[in-house]
Amino acid sequence: MSDPLFRDYERLVEISILGKKFKVPEKNTCLRAFQYVSPETIPYGRFCWNQECQLCKIACRTSGQADSPSRHALACKLIVADGLEVTELSLELKWTLAGVLKPPEPRPRLE
Repeated sequence: MSDPLFRDYERLVEISILGKKFKVPEKNTCLRAFQYVSPETIPYGRFCWNQECQLCKIACRTSGQADSPSRHALACKLIVADGLEVTELSLELKWTLAGVLKPPEPRPRLE
């Protein structure tokens, strides 16, 4: 598919962010994938998009590394892969992704 914001991709891959699963475009950085998930908030983060600010730090594991410790990376540099598991987010990413990561409000009980 073609979108000027994202690198060309043919399919969506599944990643998890703090345990919540999302489908995002392959061949894109994690930061672009986060923007795909939350287009209204990521652009308002204080990200430089070129590894200078360090505000997009994450910890992650790739598929098949479930037992290994998470490794630290910059979301603006790491390319997403199917099964990527993001286990930690910087404060800036937590703030910008809060709307899609928080659990839904419970429905009121009818009595």
